[in-house]
Amino acid sequence: MGGFTDELEALAAWQRPLRAQFPLVAGHPGQAYLDSAATAQKPQAVLDAVAAYLTTCNANAGRGSYPWANRTTAMVERTRERVKEFLGDPDPGRSSVHFTSGASEGLRTVARDWLPGFLRDGDEIVVPFGDHQANLAPWLEVQELLARQGVRIGVRELPCQEGSGDYDVRALARAVGPRTRFLAATHVHHVYGADMNVHRLREAVGPEVVIALDAAQSFGHLPVSVDRLDVDFLVFSGHKALALPGTGAVWARGRRGPEFSPGGWQGTPNTAGIASLAAALDWLEEAGTDRIERWTTALAAQLTDGLSRLEAYEVLGCRTSLAAESEVQRRTSLVTFRHRGIDARDLGFILFGEGFMVRSDGHCQAGRSVREDSVRVSLHVYNTPEEMQALLTVLAGLQ
Repeated sequence: MGGFTDELEALAAWQRPLRAQFPLVAGHPGQAYLDSAATAQKPQAVLDAVAAYLTTCNANAGRGSYPWANRTTAMVERTRERVKEFLGDPDPGRSSVHFTSGASEGLRTVARDWLPGFLRDGDEIVVPFGDHQANLAPWLEVQELLARQGVRIGVRELPCQEGSGDYDVRALARAVGPRTRFLAATHVHHVYGADMNVHRLREAVGPEVVIALDAAQSFGHLPVSVDRLDVDFLVFSGHKALALPGTGAVWARGRRGPEFSPGGWQGTPNTAGIASLAAALDWLEEAGTDRIERWTTALAAQLTDGLSRLEAYEVLGCRTSLAAESEVQRRTSLVTFRHRGIDARDLGFILFGEGFMVRSDGHCQAGRSVREDSVRVSLHVYNTPEEMQALLTVLAGLQ
């Protein structure tokens, strides 16, 4: 048990003042918010930044020449560049950032407005059939759209390893052919909590295949480098990264294929949300996403190690990562499990009655039925070892 306990003790003095900066968390000491994979809580600095924007220069971006409008337009453009900087963009002069309402809209924007013009009859795409629906449905819709135009596109399943859910890079390399043009992948799996080792995908598919990455569960939770990952599109939800709801973005490298440009008339942007995103990036950078990752990974290890000793529970994902001495990669910020005798939704209600806010359903995972519902505990910097221990105590009482 030394690994995660030592990490939590080493970071405790860093984490305590950060937790105090989240008003909703600090104001409810008897409740534990464990649903950050759905949306994260907001620190006071983000709330203050939104209030300052709305009370000093609230106006429409790119629609006026008076000072408030100019300041809003400048703020939006600065935030685009801030996103590139946060992602370690190696060529910011060539790339672009388009703001969206979140990752789902971002993925659909790439699918609807860019991919059809990139593909030709007989081309193939590889997409994940076991990840979030938002990273599957748009690509299948492209296939249907092009089919109506007489363009036939092959769709291959991104292969995964049995049991762990991690991508099978060797099988992927065998599946890639001369007409493979596009690959969609996920950075951190929203059910299994695993970093999907996306940096290995480029070697498997070669230098010319376009890679679009769903970073909804990694952006703001751990360091994300588009240079290291070598992807062409990265899509994220700002509201999962401490910003306001209705906020997200598509980062486009602009190196392979046509230039990315969202189609249709672009209406009023979510300027308050963009202001919150800029403040969230500043907060995350000062706190350190590397330390946030270390903290939440240690909390997840504490929970999985405790669950592994409770016979009534099954932890989803890689089983060999459960033991305290395991050298297998730990879950990153979330743990999903089932009780062998209690329905997941019923268990969620029971846990809420004990002060724990978790998600208990199918988590929008593609290809899953209601019979496969589960309970997901998802963490951020404001969660604590005491919350994990209290949760394990309640779960142990339900065996």
